[in-house]
Amino acid sequence: MPATQEPAAGSDPDPHGESRVGGTWAGLRERVRYGLRSRVWRLRLFGLLAVQAGIAASLAWFVGYQFLDNPAPVLAPTTAVGIVAASMGSRLRRTVELLVGVVLGLAVGDTLMPLFGIGAWQTGVVVVLAIIVAVLLKGGGSLLTQAGGTAVLIATLEPPVRDLSIPRFVDAAVGGLIGLAVGLLLVPIHPQRTVQRLAEPVLDPAIAALHDLAAALRLRDLDGAQRSLGTLRGLGSRLTALDEGLSAAQEVVRLAPLRWRERPSLAYYTDAVRHLERSLYSCRAIARRLTRALRDGEAVPQEFPAAIDLLAASVQTLRCAIRARDEPREARRQILTAVELVGRAQGEAAPDPTRPHTHRLGHSGMIAAGEFRTGAHDLLMASGLNADEAAALLRRAVDGDEWD
Repeated sequence: MPATQEPAAGSDPDPHGESRVGGTWAGLRERVRYGLRSRVWRLRLFGLLAVQAGIAASLAWFVGYQFLDNPAPVLAPTTAVGIVAASMGSRLRRTVELLVGVVLGLAVGDTLMPLFGIGAWQTGVVVVLAIIVAVLLKGGGSLLTQAGGTAVLIATLEPPVRDLSIPRFVDAAVGGLIGLAVGLLLVPIHPQRTVQRLAEPVLDPAIAALHDLAAALRLRDLDGAQRSLGTLRGLGSRLTALDEGLSAAQEVVRLAPLRWRERPSLAYYTDAVRHLERSLYSCRAIARRLTRALRDGEAVPQEFPAAIDLLAASVQTLRCAIRARDEPREARRQILTAVELVGRAQGEAAPDPTRPHTHRLGHSGMIAAGEFRTGAHDLLMASGLNADEAAALLRRAVDGDEWD
């Protein structure tokens, strides 16, 4: 069609316009689905905490009102909810910190408010001094927060009366004990299920990032490799949440009678997850070194991306085997085959003992190969092998010997 000619009426629309609209619509639907899945996951993970917090707050208020003769038991339900909210970590330690924080807030507030009165600047001074005292006692975040929050309550909600310090402390202590009892005795979390749900947002993107990294290496796509590295680096906060969940699960099976029977299964699962975590740090180092290899123009033989794909597949296989409590033979086979592929990527052994390989890999690639073996060793330990057994299998795979 000439450039000056108008398109005929009823002619087909621009296919590129349709593809752009379709791509935008598909991306929007995918974002909506991801958002819904994320919110469902959070509801499954933290829904029980909402129930625990509600029960603890109700019981704390009832006990404070009925048995402590407190017409406005503010601190009891507040402390109880704070204890329940600390369930994704060491609950006993945070319970102590919260109670100490309440004591500091009460002491500073009841000491200074009768001298200064109630007002904006007085509230600010009391909070500053309460937190400073908590810092000098080397308190953690819970202690600092509770000391400052209690000082605010004392400064704003109640008149400055000295003889209420002990009843207030008792109010807070009762709330803390009730929160602890609800979280550990009445409605304890399911340890293994909680750890599984915290592991999902770590393992799923990690596996996908490793596959994406392998594809980027095959195409020598530096931007794709950097995106994969960014994904693996972005898992730091999720790994922290997983660590806190493991600590909470271990505390529950140690202290909650309803969960004592799950101690053996959780010990097995926790050990596997710890080693999986360490292997992910090695995977991040592999991605960093191979991204640098692409940036520096180093050769990356095709065996290396094949090994990364196989390692990612082994994580998924191992994950399924751990859930089913099956012997993870297939996962081990995939891990050791991946190690053999990395050995081929390095090169055949040279006759000169001072040059063990022909160095098909560059400097960054050689470092990545070492990190790969470290990650493979951690995965073998996650499969249930001890350190010596995993090291022996790894040496056989590196040397090209039979390891089945």
